[in-house]
Amino acid sequence: MNKKRCDWCLGFNDYIDYHDKEWGVPCYDDHKLFEMLILEGAQAGLSWSTILKKRAGYRKAFDNFDARKMARYTDKKIEKLLQNPDIVRNRLKVNSARTNAQLFLEAQKEYGSFADYIWQFVDGKPIINRWKTLKGMPAFSKESDAMSKDLKKRGFKFVGTTICYAYMQSVGMVNDHLTSCYRYKELKK
Repeated sequence: MNKKRCDWCLGFNDYIDYHDKEWGVPCYDDHKLFEMLILEGAQAGLSWSTILKKRAGYRKAFDNFDARKMARYTDKKIEKLLQNPDIVRNRLKVNSARTNAQLFLEAQKEYGSFADYIWQFVDGKPIINRWKTLKGMPAFSKESDAMSKDLKKRGFKFVGTTICYAYMQSVGMVNDHLTSCYRYKELKK
């Protein structure tokens, strides 16, 4: 039996897999939250399919998103990363991964976990939207505005409100599955 899915994920197996297993699933695991923060920043100006195709390369290049290791990357390591075709070789984005790792660790220390910090923007529980079509779905919200503003104040890079909203969708802070999608009902529970 074919399951009804959100329109955006159709036609590309990696999208379908990501849609079915990750997108919109509430995540409170700091390691995964960090990975998605870095990947969403890397996606800026590109398609999410580009990042999904390079995800394995990112995991290998960025020490499986070990924030402690990434926070200590030297300029020499950054230069080596900029030669790696398995990631997006944009100097600002690669440098931001090191900066964001450092700031991620600071937020963890301050709040006890990054999850406790980041989930405060939605009062600790997912926002359940009721979109019938992709047309009505926003690119940002008051919550992503607040998150972006606070992250920027702390010095994080590639955390504009649109990136923050995509991040919120990816880690389940927002359930933006279409109401006709089988995952909407599963995640609403």
